[in-house]
Amino acid sequence: MILRSALPSPFGRMVKLSAYILGMMDQIEVELSNTMDADDTIRQQNPLGKIPALIVDGQVIYDSRVIMEYLDMKAGGGKILPAGGDARVDTLVRLALACGIMDAALLVIYEGRFRPEGMQVESFVEYQRDKIRRSLEHIAQQNLKYTNGAMPDMGEIGLACCLDYLDFRKQLNWRDHAPDLAAWMTDFAASVPGYHATLPPEIDPAPWR
Repeated sequence: MILRSALPSPFGRMVKLSAYILGMMDQIEVELSNTMDADDTIRQQNPLGKIPALIVDGQVIYDSRVIMEYLDMKAGGGKILPAGGDARVDTLVRLALACGIMDAALLVIYEGRFRPEGMQVESFVEYQRDKIRRSLEHIAQQNLKYTNGAMPDMGEIGLACCLDYLDFRKQLNWRDHAPDLAAWMTDFAASVPGYHATLPPEIDPAPWR
């Protein structure tokens, strides 16, 4: 299997972390992609030109959530995604929230990176930050404790990657809105295989890193 991704991508990291957790990382070759390069083959492999994309025997699987579910299925099912019922729905909803935070965080970055100097729309940036703040405060109200050891579910994988991405790109300080998640991250990082191996390059230190 070939995984097209980029080192800073939080969505690519979710896939790599899932592969480590499921004991499948040794079956995956990571091939770096630059989605802004018109000559990068990612545009032929995924018509959306987005990462991550997993190539399996000529089939291209995207996006990150679909790839994670595919890996879970290949590992026997019911490991990082419950097989059915309310637990499955709950996991997917929590993953959707984490991915939504990361989508908003990426839009903050893109506004500064791709618009000409002086033409950034601050109201748009603040709109995205408000999404992140509301979501973090919603998560904080749940008083989460990490208890799943070496086998987190997809929602927990998404949350860990989300918080690390906010630390990496610094769209805002998540501790201002969900300070108790620092303890959650400490327990997650100490328990989950691949956590440290998949960290974004040059991310700031933290007690759990």
